[in-house]
Order: sequence, then structure tokens, then C-alpha cells
Amino acid sequence: MATLTRSLRHLTKLLPPPTPAPYTPKRHLGIPPAYLLDDYIPRYQLLTSIEASKKRSLAYAHLQNCNLCPRLCGVNRYHETGTCMIGAETAKVNVIAPHRGEEPCIQGYHGSGAVFFSGCNMRCVFCQNHDISHTLAGHDLTPSDLATWYLQLQNLGSVHNINLITPEHVVPQVALSILEARDMGLKIPIIYNTSSFDSLDSLHLMDGLVDIYLPDFKVWHASTAKRLLKAEEYVETAKESIKAMWAQVGDLCFTSDGIAQKGVLLRHLVMPGLEEEGKEIMRWLSREVSRDLYVHVMEQYRPDAYVGRKKRRVEGKEGEADGEREGKGEVRYKEINRAVREEEWGSVREAAVEAGLWRFCEVNEKGGFHL
Repeated sequence: MATLTRSLRHLTKLLPPPTPAPYTPKRHLGIPPAYLLDDYIPRYQLLTSIEASKKRSLAYAHLQNCNLCPRLCGVNRYHETGTCMIGAETAKVNVIAPHRGEEPCIQGYHGSGAVFFSGCNMRCVFCQNHDISHTLAGHDLTPSDLATWYLQLQNLGSVHNINLITPEHVVPQVALSILEARDMGLKIPIIYNTSSFDSLDSLHLMDGLVDIYLPDFKVWHASTAKRLLKAEEYVETAKESIKAMWAQVGDLCFTSDGIAQKGVLLRHLVMPGLEEEGKEIMRWLSREVSRDLYVHVMEQYRPDAYVGRKKRRVEGKEGEADGEREGKGEVRYKEINRAVREEEWGSVREAAVEAGLWRFCEVNEKGGFHL
């Protein structure tokens, strides 16, 4: 036995030292284990071939009798267009590029793969992307074209996700593009970046294709929605839509170094003079959706689009759809023609905390992501 032991020791000395495992640095940001997803497979990768075929058939059916948003135009988009002015075979796209202007848990290290769709099913008078969403400027891309771009964003741009911005009116084309990109090798999460003016039929089509929902909840009162969003039914629609999104993907989860993988990230842009509506939204989210909802109370409102423009003079008529009369030298929507005050933003944030919400997108003073 002693001889055998000496022989093993001698042989061990002759063997090369073991190669150490490669070290992969990670930042552990103190995320609760319930919200960690380091080994995540996008939902569209889990669809069976039968489920994918059903999605394709449903997408084509929606285009023939369009009910994708609360406008319920009911048109056959192969022959005519509805409110959004977009047909069936292509989607109008303004910009496709890695984007570093989103929440840090979305943009990560390399950016979010942003796809800005032209057009919108709403007409927010303060829209900060109005040059994209209020026009049809851009390029007509088929679902196959979109899928090819998704792969380029993934393979060449190394983005963390595909971020579909204002997709409410082109959901069938988007669904078809995701299914095609899946077959081409797409492997990163899909983000549905929406105003929440979605129909439940539309969200049903996207169920299983979207990993992260990024909805806005803009205002609380129907009268405000009618005046500023040109959509009186917005509030009730947003409530239904946000609850449906959360039912699909739940609360937001991350990798251990802070990249969002699945769940809902709810945005509310605080607007001047409308902080009471923001407070009501926070209370509703806590009561009706989830106290663990990940919320971004946004303070970067800046007057844009039609806010602050001079009113057009129309003799003998009301110049605005909401009943405002024209006046010489007056500006439109003057009540929101200013930046948000810090105390207005703070009061909405405080109301959110009082309502029981605790997961906020905010600046990490030690650097890193907003977690």
C-alpha cells in the first residue's frame, strides 16, 4: 500500500496543473432572490410549432377585420386603412438602432435594440416623439425585413433585447416578425413598449411572444384623456391592458447584474398640475395589480408637440375639438406648457410609497443600474 501511494504521488507531480475555470465578472446588486432570472429562455422560444401556427393565423385574421386597439376600425387592412393609416403587408418604421435612452435595466451595457414604429393610435398633444408617432415618415418593412433587423441588432449590435416602441397599431406584423426571427436564431427578450391603449385581443395575440411589457399609464380622468390624449376611453382601456400584461408575465425580474429579463415595468410621466391624477394611478396599481410592481415615476416631462403653439384663428368657429376658442396671441394647452416642479414629482412618488409600492426605478448612488 505504501508503494502504491508513493507511485500515485510521483505520477501526480508529472501531470500538468489543472486549467482554472474562466472567470466571468458579475455585479451582484442585492436583488431579492424572487426576482432573479440568470438562466432565462425567452417565451417565444418555448412555443410549440402548433402554437406558432395558431399565432400566425390569428395575426392574418386581425388584419382582415382590424380590432387591434380600442378604435375598433373593423377595416380589412389589405384593402383600406383605419385611424392609424397603416396597411397589412408592411409596418412603417422610422428608426432601428441600439438605444441608450431607456431605463438602465433595459439598456444595460450595450443598449436596447430599439425599433421605433411610425404612426400611433393616439394623438397625445404633448408627445415627445411626435415627429415619429404623429407622422408616417419612415420605411416600409415586411415582417421578414423586421426579423432580419432583429438578428442584426442581436448579432452585430450585441443588444440585450428587442424593444418594440409604439407597436399597438402593427401588432400582427410584429407577431409575424418575432415568429420568423425565432426560426432565424433570435434568442434575446422581446419588449412591448406601449401607451397601454391596447385591446385585449391584441394582447392575447402577443401572449407568449413578449417577455417584458413596458406600459405607460398617463392620466386618471376621462376628461383629461379626452383633452390631452384625444382618447376619452383611454383610462378604462389602460386599466384592463395593464392587468392583462401583468397576468402574462408578472413582476419584473433581472439577471444578477441587473438586466431585465421578464415582467412589467410601469411608467408614469408626472405632468404639471396633474399630480393628483398620478397619485390615483399609484394607488390603483398597488391595489389592483401588484405591490411588487416595478414602477418608474418619471420627471422628464418637457412641453412638445402641440403644447405651447399659437392657436389658429378660425372666424366664427371653435378652433379646437375640445371646445377651446381661438384667441390672438394665446397658446394651446397653456396649463401644461411648463416643466414639472420637483415637489409635484415628489408628491406622486410619496403617494406610491404610501400605497405600498416599493420597487422603483431610481438612480443608484453607488453607480450601476436603477434597481
